[in-house]
Amino acid sequence: MKDDLLAWKLGRVVWVTDRGFASAQNRRYLQRAGGHYISGEKLRSESAEAKAALARAGRYHVVAGNLEVKEVVLDEGVMRDRFVVCRNPDEAVRDAAIRERLLAQLEAAIAGSDALTSAARAKLACALRGKPTYRCFLRVTTQGLLRIDRAAVAADAKLDGKFLLRTSDPTLSAADVATGYKQLLEVERAWRDMKTTLDLRTVYHRKEQRIRAHVLLCWLSLLLIRLAENATGDTWRNLRFELEKCHLVRFAGSTGDVLQRTELTARQAAIFKSLAVPEPPRYAELPTPAVTASA
Repeated sequence: MKDDLLAWKLGRVVWVTDRGFASAQNRRYLQRAGGHYISGEKLRSESAEAKAALARAGRYHVVAGNLEVKEVVLDEGVMRDRFVVCRNPDEAVRDAAIRERLLAQLEAAIAGSDALTSAARAKLACALRGKPTYRCFLRVTTQGLLRIDRAAVAADAKLDGKFLLRTSDPTLSAADVATGYKQLLEVERAWRDMKTTLDLRTVYHRKEQRIRAHVLLCWLSLLLIRLAENATGDTWRNLRFELEKCHLVRFAGSTGDVLQRTELTARQAAIFKSLAVPEPPRYAELPTPAVTASA
C-alpha cells in the first residue's frame, strides 16, 4: 500500500495501524521517506518498552468526557518512539466488573480441590488453564494446591480501562494521537456495521460497472445510518427496532381495501423530527368511490 501511494506525491502521511501490525520491521518500513505512524500496543505483551511506558508515573489529561491521556517518552534517539497511555474511566469500571465475575467463577471451580488427589488437582489445573480468561489468575502452590494469584489480579487491575499507543511523529500532541487512533476504531466499526447491522452478503460480480455499483450502494447505506445516528444521538440498531413497530395495515370492506398506518409513538415522532423527515401518510390507499351513470 505504501508503494502504491508513491505516485500520489503526498508530503506527509501518518499511518494508523492496530496491534497486529506493530512489529518493529513494519514500523520502520512505514517511516521511510519521512512517514510516521500511530499504532496500538498490547498491554499484556512481553514488550519491555510497553512495560516501561505503563510503569512510568505521570498525570492524565482529559481529552474528552470519557478519554484521558498521558504521554511517555522512553529514549532520545533519532528513531525514538513516543507512547501515549489512554484511559477510559467508564471502561475501567466495566473491566473491573468483568474481572470480579471471572474470579468468582474461578473461586467456585477450585473450591474443595484441596481434598482431591494430586492427579485430580493436576487435571483440574490443566482444564482451567485451557481457558485464557482463567489462566492468568490461577496459581499452583509448591504443594500442588490451586489458588487465585492475587499478585496477577492486582497487576491486571492497574490496566483497567487503558490502552497503549505508540507513535513516531514528534509533532502530534498526545490528544491528536489518541483521537487519530480512534478514527481507526471508527473504520473498524464501519466494517462491522456493514457485515452485521446492514447484513450485507458476498455478491460475486464480473462486470466492472456492477462492482462499482455494489461498492457505492454499500457506502450509501453506511452513510445513511451514520447520518441517522448523528442526528438522533442513538444507534441504528435502536432506531430500527423502534421504527419497525410502525406497520401498514390493510382493512378490507365492502367498498374496497384501505391501507392505514398505525399511530406513531412519541419516540417514533421524535425520530422523524430529528431527521427532518416527514411522517408517513396516515392512509396509503383509499377505495375509489363508485361513479353511477345518470339516467
